[in-house]
Amino acid sequence: MKFDVVTIFPRIVEAPLQEGIVGRAIARGLLDVKVHDLRSFTTDRHRVVDDVPFGGGPGMVMKPEPFFRAVESISKERGKPGAVVLTSPDGPKLTQRVAERFRGCAHVVILCGRYEGIDDRVRAHLATEEISIGDYVLSGGELPALVIVDAVARLVPGVVGDEQSVARDTFSRGLLDFPQYTRPAEYEGHDVPPVLLSGHHGEIERWRRRAALVRTLERRPDLVAAADLDPEDRAILDELKKETEQ
Repeated sequence: MKFDVVTIFPRIVEAPLQEGIVGRAIARGLLDVKVHDLRSFTTDRHRVVDDVPFGGGPGMVMKPEPFFRAVESISKERGKPGAVVLTSPDGPKLTQRVAERFRGCAHVVILCGRYEGIDDRVRAHLATEEISIGDYVLSGGELPALVIVDAVARLVPGVVGDEQSVARDTFSRGLLDFPQYTRPAEYEGHDVPPVLLSGHHGEIERWRRRAALVRTLERRPDLVAAADLDPEDRAILDELKKETEQ
């Protein structure tokens, strides 16, 4: 899986990529991530990447030419990408389903904006899509780019040691995850649910399915309608609904 990240602040992106699961995957060759300095694709001696907005207004707007040159260079050097993603508050939110789709692209280029934004010709004629990571304002697109890389990287076989863990992650089935516990079994009067200590794997699995549904209904009921539920999940959901009606 290849990623190319284009930014005017490469070090913001490079440092986190050296740590944790993603860092180990890069070292093992499971991920191929390159970070490109947008200023390398300018042609003036001052390496200018921004200019004043047409029509007036505060701040500066990032110029289109360096982005177009960057993607052209990446395509020649590393092959045509399956997606060119512009990090933007205007785009749809990143979800697990979007991450799974990007995983299928095999090669993703991510363009990071700054200042008042990027010349709209980049959005209209270069990026294949825009992605937001939430309804809030950040200083630039570097953190969203790292979020996208991390979310997609986890889906690459071998990146996470236990692939069953990935399959059970929060949002993988459209639900929040079930509560997790570890030793000690009792701490300051707070006990682990007895079923988790029973050794009865069937009962543990049913408890986890039920707990995941309860947590999702309590905290994110909007997720349930679109969740990937099997017949057993739906039976548990029917039980929960009957309990609330009593």
